[in-house]
Amino acid sequence: MIQSTSNLLQYSQDGHVGIITFNNPPANTWTLESLNALQDLIIALNEDPGVFAIALKSDSEKFFSAGADLKLFASGDRAVGYEMARAFGAAFEALSAFRGFSVAAINGWAMGGGLEVALACDVRLADEGVQMALPEAHVGLLPCAGGTQNLTRLVGEGWAKRMILCNERISAEQALQIGLVEEVTPKGTVQDVALALARQACLQSPKALAACKQLIQHTRHGLHSEALLLERDLFLDLFNTEDQQEGVQAFLEKRAPVWKNR
Repeated sequence: MIQSTSNLLQYSQDGHVGIITFNNPPANTWTLESLNALQDLIIALNEDPGVFAIALKSDSEKFFSAGADLKLFASGDRAVGYEMARAFGAAFEALSAFRGFSVAAINGWAMGGGLEVALACDVRLADEGVQMALPEAHVGLLPCAGGTQNLTRLVGEGWAKRMILCNERISAEQALQIGLVEEVTPKGTVQDVALALARQACLQSPKALAACKQLIQHTRHGLHSEALLLERDLFLDLFNTEDQQEGVQAFLEKRAPVWKNR
């Protein structure tokens, strides 16, 4: 059974869905310990064939996550800054590269690194009334965990500059309008909706899902012509999997497939 290496993150499992719960009250700020624990968890989940999807959530009524604890940077120690930036990058890039589906259930304020962890997920859902921001420049810093890149990719330069350069805080409803989140849910329901979506992803072949995710994310850095060739290569690779045969046979036999992730 997979376990978190830190009490600041809790791990549980619902069928094929791994659930990561932030547990650093009152604001679920990130520390070196929790960032390293998140990276360790993602590595373990990637190696567990029984986990097809993950959901990130918070049990706090106010905060999804308020980002880094600014007390860590009060001394201006570059070594501390370097270590935290490295840990943020390693943890959130591991999350983005997770082979399965990932969803952030944003039930409270997501600020700084708290928004950046959501940006590293495949899909973001938010309760109505939630506030989001990347306010690092206001305290003499910058988003160093993918914020400048992932936010811009999702919402375009204009809104990324409004949020980062002008410290503009946006509501869940605004986030939906600009494409930062995929759905706004009635207050108090986002975690249930996120879990339902993760379960829906688990109905797909995990091998096929991983290949599809790889292709979709290829558009971030690769050429269109390369991706078209890669599509065909990965399509043929699936014929080497047991799940491909199971999926087709299940469809022909009009039954639900039983995925083995192999």
